[in-house]
Amino acid sequence: MDLEAKKKAFITLGDFLRQFANNEFVKSEEVEYNDAFFSSFEALIESSVHYNGWFIKEQVIVAVKSWADALTAENIETWCSMYDFSREPRKKVGLILAGNIPLVGFHDFLSVLLSGNIALVKLSSNDQKLLPTLAAYLIAVEPQLKERIVFIEGKMEGFEAVIATGSNNTARYFDYYFSSVPHVIRKNRNSVALLTGAETPEQLTALGKDIFTFYGLGCRNVSKLFVPKDYNFDAFFQGMYAYKEVIEYERYANNYDYNKAVFLMSEFKLLDNGFLTIKEDASYASPISSVYYEYYDTLDEVVDQLRKDQDKIQCIVSNDLTEDSIAFGQTQHPQLWDYADQVDTLEFLLKL
Repeated sequence: MDLEAKKKAFITLGDFLRQFANNEFVKSEEVEYNDAFFSSFEALIESSVHYNGWFIKEQVIVAVKSWADALTAENIETWCSMYDFSREPRKKVGLILAGNIPLVGFHDFLSVLLSGNIALVKLSSNDQKLLPTLAAYLIAVEPQLKERIVFIEGKMEGFEAVIATGSNNTARYFDYYFSSVPHVIRKNRNSVALLTGAETPEQLTALGKDIFTFYGLGCRNVSKLFVPKDYNFDAFFQGMYAYKEVIEYERYANNYDYNKAVFLMSEFKLLDNGFLTIKEDASYASPISSVYYEYYDTLDEVVDQLRKDQDKIQCIVSNDLTEDSIAFGQTQHPQLWDYADQVDTLEFLLKL
């Protein structure tokens, strides 16, 4: 299948998604196959919360907008220019997708198809409808993709390579079960923010996006702060105040109440603003509605620690204090060439 045809299909999908990138959906007469797909996708976004209580409309739109921004002709051309597409592997690649945030497995799906392989997709029970709808749209745009997209409901069989995402526990099972084929196994990771106290109010407010988007359920959500010994949290909490309405969502509020009660019963020292607790803790993974923090003596010390723990970390947010820092507020907007777990998925797939 011609690479240009595959690129065109995803660029067209980006045009389609762009109609749903804001709370008010705007139908464009210039977008292909809108009569067949616009209304159904609109209804799907509106109803997503009924099959996953965390997928409220606003959060689904954040995910859709991220992909609408990524799937432009310029971005796809830039990404593809980094690789050799002279051959199509046409291997059957099993995709075991997570379902913690909307469309979380779309990058793997995109990479498999663009590389010239066949996607055998095992959806998470928490995110079963969004990707099949977008796959149907892609097939309408480029019918040759039909034979390259297979959604698996039962046991996955016939795979020649695998990309699987799960917890640290399931990763051990995946490593064993898929040991006979080329594979990429993703485990738990968390994101951190490295603060100095010199951050602007605007940066701290932007950090709230990294913390609260998707209610903190994604691996790119900041769940841990590193702060200097004399850090004053007042400015941090002022930045978080812009997200106070998060407590109005019942599921989040229930988690806030429960986790705060557990911390208090354990007599942990907490800082609390009524919708977010922060707790000193060496762990990277904090529960929903809470962020951990850890003090450091010198920047060199904490940068060295982050380097040693890189297999636990997805993103580092800071003012360019580390080589791979991400700007405040940008963790949920990766480029196509920003790979999960720093594993180049497209290179892996092209070499099958």
